[in-house]
Amino acid sequence: MPRISIFSLLLVLLLTVLVQAQEGVVVKKGLPFYKGREIAQTMHYRGAPWLIRESRQREEDCQKMLENLGVKPGMTICDMGCGNGFYSLQLAEMVGKEGKILAVDIQSEMLRLLKARAEEQGIDNIELILGDIDNPKLPEGKVDLVMCVDVYHEFSHPEEMLAGMRKALKPDGMIVLLEFRMEDPKVPIKRLHKMSKKQILKEYKANGFQLAKEYDDLPWQHMMFFEKTKEEK
Repeated sequence: MPRISIFSLLLVLLLTVLVQAQEGVVVKKGLPFYKGREIAQTMHYRGAPWLIRESRQREEDCQKMLENLGVKPGMTICDMGCGNGFYSLQLAEMVGKEGKILAVDIQSEMLRLLKARAEEQGIDNIELILGDIDNPKLPEGKVDLVMCVDVYHEFSHPEEMLAGMRKALKPDGMIVLLEFRMEDPKVPIKRLHKMSKKQILKEYKANGFQLAKEYDDLPWQHMMFFEKTKEEK
């Protein structure tokens, strides 16, 4: 009888972990999962040169992405997971002197690289923000657009980060999410660093967002715009 009792207890614990893996962030075999998706590790700052590789324009058509972002002069835009500033620097010029770029990263080394590049180019409308893994540290209600380019899948605390970004948005503000397409086996990116539309919608809808629009003509990535659900605005 004691053996049966212990076995039953272990079975209950196992089932509990599996259920939690579908509902929130849990750890299975040392790896974090969120709603059934394995969370990728954060890209180390030593990998920063990859962000400004010569082939990036050809592979991702960055110019087309920026053209379809809806940027206007005077906007306040957050470059979430800004890295060494590949997009922050371009966005800073697009929003003009009256606009502002909030460049958020959890690695101070990345921010130092961005600062050096901004100073070299004479760009002074970028505010550097050292975020936490569970807090983007953005000003509440001040942001027109939060841009997450191939970074959301690395958030170890997606619910807390989405909550922080939602608070930062203006009533008509949006999150634009770019992730490498899981559905396309021809996209030469590791599976762990891809997301499907189905999974993206599952996670964002569960955190107070609804799909506002999307752009499907990028070579490798989904480009999806999310606004607060009506009850959240």
